[in-house]
Amino acid sequence: MPSALITGASRGLGAAIADALAPTHTLLLAGRPSDDLDAVAQRLGATTWPMDLTDAESVEATVEVLDELDVLVHCAGVAYPGRVGESCLEEWRATFEVNILGPVALTLALLPALRAARGRVVFINSGAGRSPSPGLASYAASKFALRGFAESLRADEPSLRVTTVYPGRIDTDMQRDLVAYEGGDYRPERFLKPETVAAAVAGVVNTPADASVHELVIRPPG
Repeated sequence: MPSALITGASRGLGAAIADALAPTHTLLLAGRPSDDLDAVAQRLGATTWPMDLTDAESVEATVEVLDELDVLVHCAGVAYPGRVGESCLEEWRATFEVNILGPVALTLALLPALRAARGRVVFINSGAGRSPSPGLASYAASKFALRGFAESLRADEPSLRVTTVYPGRIDTDMQRDLVAYEGGDYRPERFLKPETVAAAVAGVVNTPADASVHELVIRPPG
């Protein structure tokens, strides 16, 4: 089976993407060691791939054994809710370390393996990467940067198929934190299910070889 490396696979959308790709791909689940990551790997018969996205040297050393990789899914991300005037530089640094510099470091380290497989790279972005909402200053900026990196990668590496997925708000722990910041009541039915977005990602990954999906926007109905 083709191989797929997924970041942020310990829970939420990343775990749902692992579930969706398990029937068709050999999975490498990348992330910091945790019981959650181990549980997902054990359930799916996958391999855990210990990695700290904020440590570029560690990322490069971790993946240098991979000669070919068919699919890379960037799903790991962090958000520190806050308007521009409420934010601090440390939060901006932490956000960019995980949301943009981590994916850049991992993609650069895996370029030879992806080129060898003429592989796919999927970036899980956000609606905030197209139109910022109040209270998500550093997060939106990092997602705009991620969008730019994905488009540059597509332009510079024509042998790869590069897709950016822009989901609306998803029922995850991150979403609960955002709603708490906004002072609202959390109602899961208002948001996309992780499994719904994961199914769309699997559709992108399994698109026949004669096509490439550049962008995919997913929103709740209404």
